[in-house]
Amino acid sequence: MSHEIAQPRPALPPATPRDRAARPVPFRGGGFTHRPLGIVAPVVFVAIILLWELGCRYGIISNIVLPAPSQAFAAFMDLVRTGMLWKHLGVSLYRLAVGWTLGSLLGIAVGLLIGLFSLARAGLLPLVSALFPIPKIALLPLFVVWFGIGEGSKVATILFGTFFPMVIATYGGIDNVDRNLIRMGQSFGLSWLSIVRKIVIPGALPAILSGFRISASIAIVLLVAAEMIGADYGIGAYILMAGALFATDKLIAGVAILSVLGLAIGWLIGRAERYLLSWRT
Repeated sequence: MSHEIAQPRPALPPATPRDRAARPVPFRGGGFTHRPLGIVAPVVFVAIILLWELGCRYGIISNIVLPAPSQAFAAFMDLVRTGMLWKHLGVSLYRLAVGWTLGSLLGIAVGLLIGLFSLARAGLLPLVSALFPIPKIALLPLFVVWFGIGEGSKVATILFGTFFPMVIATYGGIDNVDRNLIRMGQSFGLSWLSIVRKIVIPGALPAILSGFRISASIAIVLLVAAEMIGADYGIGAYILMAGALFATDKLIAGVAILSVLGLAIGWLIGRAERYLLSWRT
């Protein structure tokens, strides 16, 4: 059996800076970050509005069932000219701000108690679990009896509806904080309050901000329902009036105002997320 003599391989020339520049190594640490594609949303929105308008103009969509966007915009401009837009919107924003703010703050406080203290978890968590599935709109007549037909019942409805999502989001975020970080803080001799302030609350903050988004949507739904009972002004009262008169153009205009309100609140929460959660990038 013959053996071939191993020939030494010729040494490769050292890589020059030009070679290294010609073969860039792709960055693999993006962590599933989303690319900003801001042009997509306006294009989709404009396309839907355009198809809707064309469908109404060519008779594909009945104006009785669904008015054209141009008709709804004309109803909106009529609200602006008469000054009623600011009256309806101002009253609704006041109710929404008071009810949502109080409900969110109380929900965060109770969620912190449940997430941090065993006694509070044992006593309050079953109560929250029992009351959360109740439709809050069904309790609106009871709130009218308790707080009257005025602002109290409307604010209480929004407060009660936003309270429970914030409780669940807060204590759920605390439960999902990495326990190794808490043990590390304990091993470095941090006090209980320092661990809560520097580890637990920042770790639970993404869940709390997600709870803000959910509770804001619920607050807008409950705002409309509350304003449909015994309210002279407000977006919900305007929509109820338009529906009673079969003024579908005004109804669509009211719904569009609510949609823009929801988008504005979502944008503000998104800005807060980028500012408060910049450490995640």
